[in-house]
Amino acid sequence: MSEGVDKDSKTEEATEKKIRDTVEKGKLPHSKETAIFSSFVAILAFTVFYARDAAVELGVFLSLFLEKPDAWPMANETDIIALYRSVMMEIGRAVAALLVLLVIAGIVGSVAQNMPRFVGERIRPQASRISLAQGWKRMFGVQGFVEFLKSVAKVGFAILVLVIALSDSVGRLLAGMLTNPVEFGSVIRGFAVDILVVIVFVMGAIAAADFIWQRFHWKQDLRMTRQEVKDELKQSEGDPIVKSRIRSVARDRARRRMMAAVPRATLVIANPTHYAIALKYVREEDSAPVVLAKGQDLVALKIRELAEANGIPVFEDVALARSMYKQVSVDSVIPQQFYQAVAELVRIVYSNKAKRRQVT
Repeated sequence: MSEGVDKDSKTEEATEKKIRDTVEKGKLPHSKETAIFSSFVAILAFTVFYARDAAVELGVFLSLFLEKPDAWPMANETDIIALYRSVMMEIGRAVAALLVLLVIAGIVGSVAQNMPRFVGERIRPQASRISLAQGWKRMFGVQGFVEFLKSVAKVGFAILVLVIALSDSVGRLLAGMLTNPVEFGSVIRGFAVDILVVIVFVMGAIAAADFIWQRFHWKQDLRMTRQEVKDELKQSEGDPIVKSRIRSVARDRARRRMMAAVPRATLVIANPTHYAIALKYVREEDSAPVVLAKGQDLVALKIRELAEANGIPVFEDVALARSMYKQVSVDSVIPQQFYQAVAELVRIVYSNKAKRRQVT
């Protein structure tokens, strides 16, 4: 029951990260029927293009051996081994092309499904491979049931093909027996080609269906629950709570640095209670006024408090404070559009300082 609930809860498509991790582990969809189809194509190609010539050459060799046995000395063990090697060489030459085609077909059938890659995870010993429970699940699960149906279908199809292909075989075989051995070999080859052509077409249909099924089943197995998607998002982008805490700490540190810099300000421009911008301008050091701190509401009140405590003049200009707050950045010079307005305030600050010096 829990397995069904788990499957029902997997409503989300697999993320790119999960697909990438699965591919890196070598867990890719693989159709066995595609490999079998490739093998039958190779056998058909061999039968059509190579089988006749290979059979004729092998037949000529064996006929010479049977017609002239005296030409093959078998007096001792060395002669028998030499004869055995000669026969095996002829048989090897006859089927060499088939073996090469089967190897090529196997490689093509595998590469056509997935690009080859070395995955150490696939050869690592795993307890699940010898687990009775896992084996039972593989045999009697959905995948095992599909494999059983495919096996039954293939056996039934093989029987049907043999019945149909051999339905008129008696007449053809009798006609072939009345000809010379080479022509009779052509008759046998014709039977084989007819059977293989039907097998290749049907196996192609089975392989295509199995190829689609394996990928569909693979994607279904990779589906995730909503909680799994959330957990993966947290792992890849960081826990939102932790990220929020980090941002909060960063803001607190930046605020403390600003407050520590306020006593060095030349003047503060404020919108009585909502905005405050602390500026520093020293003719010998700065090309333009620099923003030391800016704040809103409680932070703005704190900037004003520090400025007043350190004897820094505070100018209340609602429009200027509001406009500057939106466009200036801390530790940067003010934009050019504020040069004239701020220059007037700086002139007032320096003028007041000059008057105080004259009085003293």
